[in-house]
Amino acid sequence: MENLKIVFVIPDMPGGGTERVVSLLANEYCHRGIEVAILLFAGNETAYRLDERIEVVSMGMPTGGRLGARALRIRKMRRYYRENRNCQIWSFSVMGAVFSVLAAGRKHYLLVSERSDPNQYEHPKIRDFFYRFADVVVCQTKEAMESFPKSIVKKATVLPNPVDILCEPWEGEREKRVVAAGRIGPPKNHEMLIRAFARFSEEFPDYTLELYGKGVQEAELKELASRLGIGQKVFFRGFSSRVQEKIRKAAMYVLSSDYEGVSNSLLEAMSIGIPVIATDCPIGGCRTYVKDGQNGLLVPVGGTEALAEAMIKIAKDPELAARLGREGRKLREELQVDRVADQFLNLQQRKEKR
Repeated sequence: MENLKIVFVIPDMPGGGTERVVSLLANEYCHRGIEVAILLFAGNETAYRLDERIEVVSMGMPTGGRLGARALRIRKMRRYYRENRNCQIWSFSVMGAVFSVLAAGRKHYLLVSERSDPNQYEHPKIRDFFYRFADVVVCQTKEAMESFPKSIVKKATVLPNPVDILCEPWEGEREKRVVAAGRIGPPKNHEMLIRAFARFSEEFPDYTLELYGKGVQEAELKELASRLGIGQKVFFRGFSSRVQEKIRKAAMYVLSSDYEGVSNSLLEAMSIGIPVIATDCPIGGCRTYVKDGQNGLLVPVGGTEALAEAMIKIAKDPELAARLGREGRKLREELQVDRVADQFLNLQQRKEKR
């Protein structure tokens, strides 16, 4: 697309679902010949592979909320947007939208992508005020979209996340591993997963639990596993950009979140044929893709015993596990990167027709 430049705005890219989506879309557009930049407003990491033609620009490190530092950040962003007058701003962060509006006003097309449960945000009035400046607000589920005031719903739409499949499904006997991937923090409720695994381990003592990701709760969760007598069976693998390859032979994938946008790691696990279990958490992202008993199992939020029973059910029934995995693979076509990238690009055309 001639003269189009897309600037993705995000705090940092140390690894995570939002960062994964940004990297996939940025690479796809770059391959199409579209000029792409990623503006990091609170860091300078890029954990995922990016095409070398993509401009990555950092506006500085985290400010700790200091007003002077934030004012300097906004001035830097204002200068960047002035130097790129024809760019579109695609913010994949609430604060990215706030800073971009303060820096650029209404001089650029602004797309905001809401990445989590809107009801969990600490300052909804501030967020909603700045979202009104957006041309389009992209939500991950209908439930998320309907959480906003009507003035924002009018300009909102629901789009899926792109999924990049890096390996083929495993066709052999599955290894006795339960796996999960995501930030090691409270919203993911790894505590429930570890407690459920302890219960599961009473019936299936030869299984291990592997957690991929990093975060503030790692030491606390290691101590919990030790107290439950399963410390030697729970492994913290850290962040990896090759998670699909590492987990493809696992017996099952578990998402235990209290709330979630749409988990890319869950979608990737389904797409490579791993039987999945997920909490039916707000904002409906899991139930959008996981059809209970058909391509995965859903359990209640906070339902430790229900999660343990679901894990036991899959471990006891290889035919069920194989069927769930086969059905999950069908997401591969629906969530291809090029299809989702087209949907994002088409949003501006839809706006112009309104």
